[in-house]
Amino acid sequence: MRYAVFALCLFATSAFAQVRIDDAWARATAPGAKIGAGYMTIRSAAADRLIGATSPAAAKVELHLTEKKGDVMRMRQVKAYDIPAGGSFELSPGGAHLMLVDLKAPLKEGAKVPVTLRFEKAGEVKVELQVRALGASGGHQMH
Repeated sequence: MRYAVFALCLFATSAFAQVRIDDAWARATAPGAKIGAGYMTIRSAAADRLIGATSPAAAKVELHLTEKKGDVMRMRQVKAYDIPAGGSFELSPGGAHLMLVDLKAPLKEGAKVPVTLRFEKAGEVKVELQVRALGASGGHQMH
């Protein structure tokens, strides 16, 4: 039994180590705003899927894609993001992003927003979104 528990812990640790989150950030929101967005780059040694997220800063967190149809940009909720083995998946303005719905307070520049990402294989991964200026557009802008 002791070896089974050790093997399970070793497997869980190796699965967690396969996912790395880089440059996690959110844009500051205006006072009274009820939604915000989170961005990051997800890297994984093995193929995986981001299947959900939660945050104490919002009532719920949804996975969204922004798509252009003709001259109109539309957002739609998706069930998951596929993360390729040995590759990365970018959440960025104008593309895939985390939608923080029904914010409990505005996102203020300089704050950190805790988010728990749920992966199909790697399980839960905790990350903090660094809140950047209201007009931030991405990259590695650190304030």
